[in-house]
Amino acid sequence: MSESSTDNWRRAGLAGAAIGVLAAGAAAGVAVERLTVGRGMRQKARLALDATAPYGSLRGTPGKAPADDGTELYYETDEVESDAPAPRRRRLFGRKAPAPVTVVFSHGYCLGQDSWHFQREALRGLVRTVYWDQRSHGRSGRGVAQSGPDGVPVSIDQLGRDLRAVIDAAAPEGPLVLVGHSMGGMTIMALADRYPELVRERVVGVAFVGTSAGRLGEVNYGLPTAGVNAVRRVLPGVLKALGAQAELVERGRRATADLFAGLIKKYSFSSRDVDPAVARFAERMIESTPIDVVAEFYPAFAEHDKAAALAAFVDVPALALAGDRDLVTPSSHTEAIADLLPEAELVIVPDAGHLVMLEHPEAVTDRLADLLAKVGAVPATAAKAGAGTR
Repeated sequence: MSESSTDNWRRAGLAGAAIGVLAAGAAAGVAVERLTVGRGMRQKARLALDATAPYGSLRGTPGKAPADDGTELYYETDEVESDAPAPRRRRLFGRKAPAPVTVVFSHGYCLGQDSWHFQREALRGLVRTVYWDQRSHGRSGRGVAQSGPDGVPVSIDQLGRDLRAVIDAAAPEGPLVLVGHSMGGMTIMALADRYPELVRERVVGVAFVGTSAGRLGEVNYGLPTAGVNAVRRVLPGVLKALGAQAELVERGRRATADLFAGLIKKYSFSSRDVDPAVARFAERMIESTPIDVVAEFYPAFAEHDKAAALAAFVDVPALALAGDRDLVTPSSHTEAIADLLPEAELVIVPDAGHLVMLEHPEAVTDRLADLLAKVGAVPATAAKAGAGTR
């Protein structure tokens, strides 16, 4: 083994020890469970949840959009049903009917378009919607620019350009409402930074869910400062080393499924009574993200700073929503976004973690429905009728 490889794995060992200490709370909960429930039983329970839970089963009309580096970005479109009530529109004689409002949903890090399952279920048929998978996530292609020996790191700016490619392919005309969770919200900010004219001319509403405009290096993830600082120093190098040994690491992830599930639950949800099927659904999405993809995306968050880009949305009706116990992008970051957007409705959902749209779907969908009704995308009565669906 080369000296550089040895250094990488030495750093990996140090980070592993630090992460192990930081994960003690989750591990303790898993250890208690192991005393009462056998490993085989837990595996059977996971398989049963995978087989019966409906989450992530909704599908739309598929499409592919080429990114500027050739990456194939997968999206799905749900159209308005012909018998669904539509907002009243004036139509001048001899003129083409205006293009409908399209709501574009962007998902977060290590997730996929299916993370919007409950919102998709509630809005289906009422409004034209587009759901897409970020590069290297879900059904989208592996990032071309990140592949091979000359691969470059992913940047939030690249994700903004990817969103533009999806909009050009799936919603080339008509008003837009942009909805983003976590990394998806950052993607929207990057789009605005690069294409302010698109926002000015077409965006009629925006929703930022559990996201941040920057300063993510200050987040402590609910852990002691010393431990967080130790992990933060070594984690980029560790992830790079682990990404180079992806097959070995994936086997390790499967072998430590119980601890992995505990960590996901800790950092995704706050409620004690979260539906086990929903928790398993989130776990399945996150564990399906390859470790080398995790490694490629992670450094982009430390560099993310798009507070200035929010100026593009100053005159746009907006929603800024977060869980009050979000350990990944704390609610203070959402409050900072709302401070920069006078037209924003600020909503902090009680007893909610980072995956607030899965943990408290009614709260998120209700507020989205209010935003869509406000911008005329759906009638208020229809929005409220659909928003209660779970």
